[in-house]
Amino acid sequence: MTEYKPIELPFESDPALLVGFSSCEGGVCAARGIQAQGVQAGFRHNPERLDLALVVAQNSCPVAATFTQNRFCAAPVQLSKTRLEDGFARAVVLNSGNANAATGEQGLISATKSCQIVAHELGCPENEVLIASTGVIGVQLPTEGFERGIPVAAATLEASAEAAHNAACAVMTTDTYPKEAALVGTLVLDGAQGLQETLIHIGGFVKGSGMISPNMATMLAVLSTDAPLTHKAATAALRRAVNASFNKVTVDSDTSTNDSCFLFATGAAYPEATPITEEHPAFDAFSAALESVCQMLARQIAADGEGATKLVTVDVVNALNEDDAERVAFSIANSPLVKTAIFGHDANWGRVAAAAGKCGVAFDQSQVDIDLLGVPVCRAGLAIEMDEDDMLKRFEQDELSIAISLGMGSAHARVWTCDLTHEYVTINGDYRT
Repeated sequence: MTEYKPIELPFESDPALLVGFSSCEGGVCAARGIQAQGVQAGFRHNPERLDLALVVAQNSCPVAATFTQNRFCAAPVQLSKTRLEDGFARAVVLNSGNANAATGEQGLISATKSCQIVAHELGCPENEVLIASTGVIGVQLPTEGFERGIPVAAATLEASAEAAHNAACAVMTTDTYPKEAALVGTLVLDGAQGLQETLIHIGGFVKGSGMISPNMATMLAVLSTDAPLTHKAATAALRRAVNASFNKVTVDSDTSTNDSCFLFATGAAYPEATPITEEHPAFDAFSAALESVCQMLARQIAADGEGATKLVTVDVVNALNEDDAERVAFSIANSPLVKTAIFGHDANWGRVAAAAGKCGVAFDQSQVDIDLLGVPVCRAGLAIEMDEDDMLKRFEQDELSIAISLGMGSAHARVWTCDLTHEYVTINGDYRT
């Protein structure tokens, strides 16, 4: 039998492997100058579940954000966009259980009043408070939950891993576990004390399990860093990170009405430092670390897709251009036939070939190679022999891979998804009940 080498991939296997950065504890509170808390405020039917989160910077600071491109965007998205016109904020309040989407003028009134409650508790201007919501669409969001929960959250704010964890838990909907990540490393910064190696942190949490195919960021995400950044640099770094992480995740091809991703940059690591701009020597290193944190969170989203049992990485290489590579990758990742084959432990690579071929990207099938679970299964567009028993054993892994080479050029793309199970239908069939 002819031996075939696996497709060569131009990707790091672990997004956390960055020179000078390593994983650390603390989640969104890993960054100095950030406090958080999660409490039970009565938004959810289950009184045991936390459902209101508050993340607060010690002082007003640069905040970058990306929001959903869904035309049915929720009231919190509309309000937070206007609040960030000057690029600075102090806090964000988030609730689960009700999306406050498709709620018209009353939805905006509720969101505004909720921010007023936070501003009162923190003693800050109202326009420095942002808001995000997640849950059922088309239901008015009463402010009583905010009136109950915000004072409690504000009174118990902490810069601790436990408080960060509580905040991450409070934004969960169909998520089965809270999703957090943090990195610590050094950047060389200049300021009142001259050039010095400065220890900086980047951390955050994200919620997302269903209605996942972001077109900006992901469902709800709050990120923080104690690196000093201009608003323009923070925005550029966040957009770069989002495009390489959250915008490369799909569970079910649906983009939420509420997607919001915030990055607070407190500057507390070196308060006297000259802020990092896009031209600063440390900008690329910071951007790479932020991208790594976002990819760590993005992988958790895909792994926790509604009803999912497998995290699936789809790699497309040797495409004519990046757009072609991404279109093929998402076509494969969103294919119900591919996703159900994975759930059924069926090494049916023909599903992958068909998904690649249907998306409108031009390629010559006689140049296509496909690997499934790290095993060559198609070369030059034709099937090659595989060991079915070996494939069944490989399907027992929690993380699976699909790789396809189009033989057209040098562009590539990576997308994360999951399998499609009976449980996904069950969850979404009775979501409101």
